[in-house]
Amino acid sequence: MIRALLLVASLALSGGALAVIETYEFEDESLRERFANLADELRCPKCQNQNIADSNAPIAEDLRKQLHAQLHEGRSDGEIVEYMVDRYGEFVLYRPRVNNVTLVLWGAPVILLALALLVLRSSMRGRAQAQEGTLSAEEQARLDALLADDEERA
Repeated sequence: MIRALLLVASLALSGGALAVIETYEFEDESLRERFANLADELRCPKCQNQNIADSNAPIAEDLRKQLHAQLHEGRSDGEIVEYMVDRYGEFVLYRPRVNNVTLVLWGAPVILLALALLVLRSSMRGRAQAQEGTLSAEEQARLDALLADDEERA
């Protein structure tokens, strides 16, 4: 029993040894903050739903190295993002830019919301019109009699 516990404990503790820990040297704190912000904004091309800061994929490691090197070369955030987009495409951005290709992506939620509101409005209007005058003459006379009878009792 003790051997099994020791085995489980050693396996649990050794998992951290396999994790890759990268450390980058920065001249000042502003470069470190820019690195963190850009690494959070750029998507890993392999992982798809992870940014390059969180991904352990080899390509994310390469992107972090390129990002670090370009920051030390003195490039601006815009220049770095342009380089990454030119090399890996718009997919590398978590927030794609608005252009002819992504216009549908940005406009679709607004268009779908407007269509849903129009359908809801016409549905509500149709129900209101359907409820008006739905009683036949016989039903209306019976309703009037019941209401009159109710008023006599009160």
